[in-house]
Amino acid sequence: MQLHTHEWGTGERTAVLVHGLMSDHRTWHRVAPALADRGYRVLAVDLRGHGRSPRGDYSTELFAEDLVETLPAAPEVVIGHSLGGLALSLAVERLQPRRAVYSDPAWSFPRFQEPVDPALFLAFKRADRAMLRTFNPRWNDTDLDLELATVAQWDTATALALSAVHREDHVPEKAVVPSLVQFAGEGFLFSEQAADELTGRGFEVRTVPGAGHTIHRDDFDGFMAGLEGWV
Repeated sequence: MQLHTHEWGTGERTAVLVHGLMSDHRTWHRVAPALADRGYRVLAVDLRGHGRSPRGDYSTELFAEDLVETLPAAPEVVIGHSLGGLALSLAVERLQPRRAVYSDPAWSFPRFQEPVDPALFLAFKRADRAMLRTFNPRWNDTDLDLELATVAQWDTATALALSAVHREDHVPEKAVVPSLVQFAGEGFLFSEQAADELTGRGFEVRTVPGAGHTIHRDDFDGFMAGLEGWV
């Protein structure tokens, strides 16, 4: 499936941004211009079932195949958040970016902790501004408005498809390309044991203290500082 793609900048190097569940390319409204200012041509996709991209069947493999079909081969760097990180990990061997960044990726570590069921996020389809503010107290008004808009366009069947496989271990066996995993200090997906496991598999692991799951919206400066040397 060809995904809707938004573009910033005209640099010779290409950076790709892949959003998480419920969102679309607009989640990167601060990150993408910052990368363009660093000399990148920045591409941000809408995953299937999100934003302006088509609807259809949903599975982790299909999310990954769409990235391979849509994106140019061998970009300089790809950053995937949450579901975007999971899709990237399944596509990275075919995309062959020079560097991969997984920002609080939606991998499961069932040996260490109970996986989060994506079906829980169906409740956000009915969210109002007050609910979003409660769950995301550090977001600014622009991000709250964008989240309301993106959730309105989101197909909840994506979460149900992911729910069916959420207890499976999706952690990559190894880092296929030089890879950074960026953990949210106040997130709900990872533990110290998970960080140690990933380090042993060849990933560099960094934590952004105090940030919630959507690090680039919770703490933009911390997110960018955490990418030093990678972008």
